[in-house]
Amino acid sequence: MSTITDEYMREMLKTTKPYTIVLLRKTPRRLEPGADKIVWEHGRRNFELRRDGVLRIVCPVGDKTDLTGVCIFSADEENAKKIMDGDPAVKAGIFTYEVFAAVSFPHDSLD
Repeated sequence: MSTITDEYMREMLKTTKPYTIVLLRKTPRRLEPGADKIVWEHGRRNFELRRDGVLRIVCPVGDKTDLTGVCIFSADEENAKKIMDGDPAVKAGIFTYEVFAAVSFPHDSLD
C-alpha cells in the first residue's frame, strides 16, 4: 500500500463536494391500512428524483429497526428538507427524517 502524505490529503480535501444525507424512519402509521399505497408513491417520487439527478443514492433498509432508508441528495440541507417535506409518506406521517450535511470526493460511488 502506498503512503498517503499530508500534502496529498490537503489537495484531495479541496475536491470534496457538498451533499446531504437523509435518514428515513418509519412511524407506527406505517402499519395502518392504506400505508402501502402511499409508500409506493414515495418510491415513485424517489425514482423521479434519481432520474433528475437530485437523489444520488437510495438505500432502503429492511431490518427490524425503525430506520427504513438512507439517502444522499446533491442538495443543501435546506433544499433537502423541502424535498422531504413534500414526500407523500412524510406528509402522511408514515415516515420522519433527519438531515445531515456531508461531503464526498468526486467520483465516489457504490457502483
